[in-house]
Amino acid sequence: MEKQDPAPARSVVGMDIKLATCFLAVDDHDKALAFYRDILGLEVRNDVSFEGMRWVTVGSPGQPDVEVVLEPPLADPNASAADRQAMAELLAKGLLRGVHFATDDLDATFERIRAAGGEVLQEPIDQPYGVRDCAFRDPAGNMLRFNQARGK
Repeated sequence: MEKQDPAPARSVVGMDIKLATCFLAVDDHDKALAFYRDILGLEVRNDVSFEGMRWVTVGSPGQPDVEVVLEPPLADPNASAADRQAMAELLAKGLLRGVHFATDDLDATFERIRAAGGEVLQEPIDQPYGVRDCAFRDPAGNMLRFNQARGK
């Protein structure tokens, strides 16, 4: 079967959609900050407490319009104890969300994160879909992938 090119993107007049925010569950915001701010170099944009919970927003200085919100594992004050326990277990197993980051120097990024104590899930490897990537787990268990387009 011959590979077909995907349909060209259609432009909708007056509509420009971009990613603004993504969310990662963390069980310890101070450990998360030490990782995302101090190791990855993201800037802290917001740190808010509400109803006994905390949300911290971080982002790359090079992408001021994109943010990662580090949120409680179950940001619902009405959640049951069983639901909170289930979310905590999923988080501990690394089965919740993940984020992919792009970098211009994957090998240097990998070495910096590993040297700082990052939990390595995958060392740098060339993937068949056109990137070289690696993976780490953050202090809460979320999988983070870092990739670099091959040829860069």
